[in-house]
Amino acid sequence: MRIARILATLIACLAALLPAPSRAEPLRIAAAADLRFALDEILRDFRARHPGAEVEAIYGSSGKFHAQIRQGAPFDLFLSADVELPRQLAAEGLSAGPARTYAFGRLAIWSPGPLRPTDLRDLADPAFRRIAIANPRHAPYGRRAEEALRAAGIWDKVEPRLVLGENIAQATQFVQSGNADAGILALSLVLAPGMAGTGNHALVPETLHRPLEQGFVILRRAAGNALAHRFAGDFLSAASRRVLQRHGFTAPD
Repeated sequence: MRIARILATLIACLAALLPAPSRAEPLRIAAAADLRFALDEILRDFRARHPGAEVEAIYGSSGKFHAQIRQGAPFDLFLSADVELPRQLAAEGLSAGPARTYAFGRLAIWSPGPLRPTDLRDLADPAFRRIAIANPRHAPYGRRAEEALRAAGIWDKVEPRLVLGENIAQATQFVQSGNADAGILALSLVLAPGMAGTGNHALVPETLHRPLEQGFVILRRAAGNALAHRFAGDFLSAASRRVLQRHGFTAPD
């Protein structure tokens, strides 16, 4: 009995010295801000089908995520509002495969009222004292908004009145909070809970800007991560495509 107690004590001491088993890190997704509501729904469905799967989505500016990933930020997938950004990462050897197009976004003018813009050129009216767009320097929706304003011939009239959001979600908040009278926003956010059915919105003709082709890529650090590949396949599924379409995105051919 004494020997057994000594052995048990030794085993307990050795166990205490051994490192605790490491818990698997959650799958980290860097996602464009326009995806928030659609991706939240897709993730709920994914978790229901894969109990125990830990997936974390961080929303923000595609341009800023691109820069952070190039500097080594620990993301596993990058869901961008501009397919060119994941394509660049793939060309630089920072991905586990090629970039894939998952949807096309749409621009919409939105105003809480009483002003009711029905055409982009309406924003040239000085009555719209502040107009929100995402920052064109690092947000794809901001770049397309600038392209549309230039194509409509009103950029010079509108530029002094622009308020720039760090991403399209912040630009939307500027209009919702009354800090802007109107915004050139993502249709996916205009149709989101809390905004759908409120205010006034009109689509910006796609002929006024380059397509908002949105793409994603599995990043190099997740090359051997089965959960990352499983999510990628699920994200391209017909079910996920229907969710994206319901939130204002257009499916690729």
